[in-house]
Amino acid sequence: MTAGPTDPRPLVGEPISLDLLNTRWMREGEPVDLFAGAFGLTRLEGLGLWLASVGLADRFRADAATLVHLLTARESLARAVADPTDAGARALVDAVLEHGRIRATLTAEGPGERAEFADPAWGPAWTAARDYLELLSGSPDRIRKCASESCVLHFHDTSRNGTRRWCSMAVCGNRAKASRHYARTRVR
Repeated sequence: MTAGPTDPRPLVGEPISLDLLNTRWMREGEPVDLFAGAFGLTRLEGLGLWLASVGLADRFRADAATLVHLLTARESLARAVADPTDAGARALVDAVLEHGRIRATLTAEGPGERAEFADPAWGPAWTAARDYLELLSGSPDRIRKCASESCVLHFHDTSRNGTRRWCSMAVCGNRAKASRHYARTRVR
């Protein structure tokens, strides 16, 4: 059994809506897109890698229709996250949400919910848009873009006091600290 390709993204494990936004990132000053053939992956291989990384690979296929719908969701979420007051962005997210619904169920464990889609190719896109709604209902002020000017990544701040600024202290946070240190020592 051979392992699949390794996820090349610098930040993974965020809530699915933000993880979808993080399929675009900067590498050595150049934009990279997991769904545009990054790192020798085809577009559909990038999609398959993302579906696996967010736990959706067993429920949805990595096909062209799914990719088109996911790109639609990514653009609508990017606009909504960048400007939550943008009515056009809200309409785009709502348009993605039109393609699915939650069905209440009764399971052996008690009440439950199940997502339903007329077209399963909309499943991952709808799931990401629905996740964004859940983030907004819980803590919208903790949806953040990395404070580094050269970084385009987003994260959900789960720190106790809500003061996280960087996508990663090891990368962007360290660069900022090193830059401040260099500026202080250079002035002397």
